[in-house]
Amino acid sequence: MLPLAGIRVIDLSTVVMGPYASQWLADLGAEVIKVEPPEGDSTRRTGPSAEAGMAAIFLGVNRSKKSIVLDLKQPGAQAALDRLLAGADVLMHSMRPQKLAALGLAPADVMARHPDLVYVSLLGFAEEGPYGGRPAYDDIIQGLSGNAALMAAQTGSSRYFPTIAADKTSGLVAALSVCAALAGRARRTAEGTAANGTGTMVEVPMFESMVAFNLVEHFYGRHFDPPRGPAGYPRVLAPLRRPYQSADGYVCMMPYTDAHWRDFFQAAGRPELATDARFTDISARTRHIETLYEITGDIVHGHTTAHWLELCESLQIPVAKINELDELTEDPHLRATGFFEPVEDPAMGTLCFPGAPVRFDSQRSPIGVPPRLGEHTAGVLAQAGLSAGEIEALRASGAAFCAPAAPPTTTKETP
Repeated sequence: MLPLAGIRVIDLSTVVMGPYASQWLADLGAEVIKVEPPEGDSTRRTGPSAEAGMAAIFLGVNRSKKSIVLDLKQPGAQAALDRLLAGADVLMHSMRPQKLAALGLAPADVMARHPDLVYVSLLGFAEEGPYGGRPAYDDIIQGLSGNAALMAAQTGSSRYFPTIAADKTSGLVAALSVCAALAGRARRTAEGTAANGTGTMVEVPMFESMVAFNLVEHFYGRHFDPPRGPAGYPRVLAPLRRPYQSADGYVCMMPYTDAHWRDFFQAAGRPELATDARFTDISARTRHIETLYEITGDIVHGHTTAHWLELCESLQIPVAKINELDELTEDPHLRATGFFEPVEDPAMGTLCFPGAPVRFDSQRSPIGVPPRLGEHTAGVLAQAGLSAGEIEALRASGAAFCAPAAPPTTTKETP
């Protein structure tokens, strides 16, 4: 059994940060009910698709969930959501704080009605600061949190990381925080120490989460007062920190310890560098990192990628070739571990998903095809205690949308 089995999550978030967080919760065993507006999450239309409303980005962050559609601008939909919350453990949203009250989702009001709920606000910025309540997307947070400046320091050009790093990093922080809140709730329940409910309110701001992520290594000299150097870890920022060009391609090679560098220089036919004071310990190498990368680059260029792979593996120096994104599904390690999971969908045909990387008792979570818009509305509302007449009234008024259930899918064996 997966660790979050029996936990029910109501997820009102959209785009990537929140859906990525709740996808992790689904991978950990939670039942995740995705509550969408009538038009659906915008990612349903982002990227290639084999079926309208089931585009690539939506598939990437919404597997193993259920979808219901509620127009929360209507009182009937708000009341139906409140019925759902009565049987839920977690509520997640990514709305700006000033929009919540009009939708019946003001945190204090929700917690008063459901005191055992874990109420999770996924924010751009902590509310008490001057940025509180501002809209935020990945590009904005990457600029504010230092990503673009880090790229400029290394490449000479301000640019964003070529991945939605702020959304995904903050999503991971959110998933971790939800698990922590659930663990705290279980402890308070067991101890009987929460007279007014065992729930909690969790705020996950993207800006602060990404700053914390970036400054793990890059706060550097500013850990001290007065500072003992500027922010920025020189080894990581060095312009020559990149795959080394070999005689026939590129190789990712990472001698790191003193022994690694000593053995590499000796095996490469440059024994004098093994005793060079600039490179004999990590402190000296950090001070002379550009020179070290330049010398190493010249050495690597003299032999093929295959040569360096074999040599470094014999010396137990971390090494790898470069994988293009399109090559990852053929990577021998990922194939051997069954990381990519093909799924047969009767309407869309064969789909492929990166699997959950974490295993519990040697098992990964099974993959479920992301839900069609409103596929589970009727069933979930019925489970929450709404009668067939009440559900029909919601449908007729436009407060809810009930799509027919999708045909079952099957997981294919990886060849």
